[in-house]
Amino acid sequence: MYIVIVGGGKVGFWLAHSLVASDHEVVVIERNPDKCRRISEEILGALSVCGDGCEMSTLEAAGLGRADLAVAVTGDDEDNLVVCQIAKRRFGVSRTIARVNNPRNEGIFRKLGIDATVSTTPIIEAQIEQHIPTSSLVHLLRLQGVGVEIVELRLQPGMPASGRRVQDLGLPDDSLICMVIQNGKALVPYGATVLQAGDEIVAVVSLQSEDSLRRLLTG
Repeated sequence: MYIVIVGGGKVGFWLAHSLVASDHEVVVIERNPDKCRRISEEILGALSVCGDGCEMSTLEAAGLGRADLAVAVTGDDEDNLVVCQIAKRRFGVSRTIARVNNPRNEGIFRKLGIDATVSTTPIIEAQIEQHIPTSSLVHLLRLQGVGVEIVELRLQPGMPASGRRVQDLGLPDDSLICMVIQNGKALVPYGATVLQAGDEIVAVVSLQSEDSLRRLLTG
């Protein structure tokens, strides 16, 4: 794939390094001449274009018109949004990915047609949830645009779902327990499957029914 990355800071540098190692053709656009020089010298196979990634001339110099993917990872959400919109509307790039520094902006990015957004905040939150005992659901993945999440929960002793069959839980229609890790083994549960304390439960649930699912499982 031919990939154009806008933003040559730490995120852009290591992303380019990884993509080149996977045999992709990579061009990095960066305003800072020193960072451009470092990219060219330290990432063999990657090209750097020194300039403003929001300017048409810079994007043309980077060959955005033939790119398969445009990735904007600067520290400025507005710049990332502009880059992705120009890539899709002016250069016809089929897929765009934007780094979102402020999680509140994710909804705006999706409404404006950005294919995928990446925010470190929910990733860090999920890691905290996994290591702190809690009755909350751990959010593993949100499916963009369809209002569905994949969540995980470790069943604790005394929770209402412990010792009960899946078919007796009264799950919402728009939720499904798709996997249970029980005694170190992963299994696809059936209605007669009995949940036990210590089980790791992976479920697919709509955003509207997330609270209902949590109450049914944890009380």
